[in-house]
Amino acid sequence: MPFSIITGDITKQHSDAIVNAANTSLLGGGGVDGAIHRAAGPELLAECRTLNGCRTGEAKITLGYRLPAKYVIHTPGPIWRGGGAGEERLLESCYRSCLMLAERNGCRTLDFPSISTGVYHFPLDRAAKIAVETICGYLKEHSGLERVRMVCFDPRTEQAYAAALQEYQGMQ
Repeated sequence: MPFSIITGDITKQHSDAIVNAANTSLLGGGGVDGAIHRAAGPELLAECRTLNGCRTGEAKITLGYRLPAKYVIHTPGPIWRGGGAGEERLLESCYRSCLMLAERNGCRTLDFPSISTGVYHFPLDRAAKIAVETICGYLKEHSGLERVRMVCFDPRTEQAYAAALQEYQGMQ
């Protein structure tokens, strides 16, 4: 399977595209979003200003500028509100929208961060399960992507995604 999980810094990954866990303005923020904007340089912010934001669960693409990745795919994840506000469906939509946009733009390699599990407080284990099921399900039906990775910021996050992948593989 072309899906794997690593611990690392997403801004240092050599991929066709990396995913930015953005806010709806696309104009930078904290966490992964801020790190990507800092590493890409001011040109990324200038291009993002032309995109008129992005709705939660959708995705938009820009160039990667000073990043080793050719593109950045920006997706605003859902803020966790207890689980009754469609957060799971929106998170699934984030991953699916990014995968589709990467393929439409000729990407063969794609790296994701853990979307919404930082300041948006989506429960990590639930988010990992949704991400793994969505990505692996997509890859079963589409052959355009040769490598998709979950780039985890720390070992705790990597363990959650590894457990979700093991559970998913056990159900196949």
